Amino acid sequence: MPTPSGHSLGTFLRDRRTRLDPATFGFAAGRRRTPGLRREEVAQRAHISPTWYTWLEQGRGGAPSAEVLNRLAAGLMLTEPEREHMFMLALGHPPEPKYTPPQGITPRLQRVLDALKTSPAIIRTATWDVVAWNAAAAALLTDYSQLPREQRNILRLMFSSERVQAAQEDWMSIARFVVATFRADAARAGASGEITQLVEELCHSSELFARLWKNSDVTGHGDGLKRLCHPLLGLIELEFSTFAVEGRPDLTMMVYNPTSDALALAISRLIDHPGRAPRRRRAG
Repeated sequence: MPTPSGHSLGTFLRDRRTRLDPATFGFAAGRRRTPGLRREEVAQRAHISPTWYTWLEQGRGGAPSAEVLNRLAAGLMLTEPEREHMFMLALGHPPEPKYTPPQGITPRLQRVLDALKTSPAIIRTATWDVVAWNAAAAALLTDYSQLPREQRNILRLMFSSERVQAAQEDWMSIARFVVATFRADAARAGASGEITQLVEELCHSSELFARLWKNSDVTGHGDGLKRLCHPLLGLIELEFSTFAVEGRPDLTMMVYNPTSDALALAISRLIDHPGRAPRRRRAG
């Protein structure tokens, strides 16, 4: 008897199979009783036996391995959300994360950042490379457009830039927090191999990073309060929140909201007049 989960998986596989155009994959269209690829054609593309694939569609033979599911995902040309859904149907959990270096962000996502006029916002990867930012982030935090691409990395800046270190009100606490959060992010995104070179570089260039990395502390980012010593605005407070980017497990959006209307106005003026200290009343 097919299990409920196996039947759901079979229904999903059959649905995706019937949506594919045989001609796209070099199969003769000919006369077909049903649209899409035949079972044996999917099995051929996935490098599994036709019998085993038939059993999967019928909900027989038990749960397939992760390797078989990945072959099916490639054979059926599934999107990443579809692949994750297939794993949930078959195994009850999402696939192990597989990190792929980001190719940038969509214009739509950049427009989301730009809509946050007085809230600095950035998009960073699992290895903490900054791949997008808005005008408020450039004015208040770091203007990444002025840095070479390889230097647009939060960790490199935190542990090599005296300007960035001086801006932190409690540098040691921030350094511990950053390293512990970075470790968790990289592991969650399956980027363990990709971070090795960066970690070795930072351990060699920063004794503090090397010491903190050996502690093996892990924490989540979530949200909280960030206090910065800005060269023009003085000591300021920002509430920060982090958001996952749907369909992009390699990316995280960080948003820093001003804690007062006066600070929001000062940020707006700083964007309009870079390098000039705007007048700002102290928050009551």
